[in-house]
Amino acid sequence: MIKTTLAASLLVFAGHALAQMSPVGLWKTIDDDTKKEKSLVRIKETNGVYSGTIERFLDPATKADAVCDKCTDERKDKPILGMTILRNLKQSADDKTVYEGGDIVDPNNGKVYRSRLKPIEEGKKLEMRGYIGPFYRTQVWLRVE
Repeated sequence: MIKTTLAASLLVFAGHALAQMSPVGLWKTIDDDTKKEKSLVRIKETNGVYSGTIERFLDPATKADAVCDKCTDERKDKPILGMTILRNLKQSADDKTVYEGGDIVDPNNGKVYRSRLKPIEEGKKLEMRGYIGPFYRTQVWLRVE
């Protein structure tokens, strides 16, 4: 009986730990150059595909009605607030801690980068990496919820 209870408890804790290692949730973005808080991005999962939308601006210098005037895809001249900036990410078949295959747009310059997400520090932080060719830029986002 004690062994069964112990095993059940371990499964509950393991399940909770794995859930935190998912990128799903609300994240505070931090600019990698200025180290300033920029926005809150909510990452959702639908049928194994992950996407992220800007929910709120944190930088007081960002205008609430800002649009992505430098975007070159369907997001051109669309409001940045509410914009889906992360699209089409899936959990890696090789490394279950990595989410890749999608893209991210930087609304400041309109550039679209291949992207890769990796929850770190027990899911408290998210390593977000954007690639253009062999070059990449990495930001660390902080879990809000």
